Amino acid sequence: MQNQTTAVYEKRGKWYVATIEEIPGVNTQGRTLEEAREKLREALGLILSANREHVRLYRI
Repeated sequence: MQNQTTAVYEKRGKWYVATIEEIPGVNTQGRTLEEAREKLREALGLILSANREHVRLYRI
């Protein structure tokens, strides 16, 4: 199964701000668009990992 999300990139001054609309907390910034993309992928992985761990710890 493959999930799709929407990544949003905005240029704000000298920075690119990146978010994923469907998952709260997945956001970052970078000096270049490529840096913002890389950091957004990392942020997504961290949030998904934390959510999986939370579910595992509190599963009834």
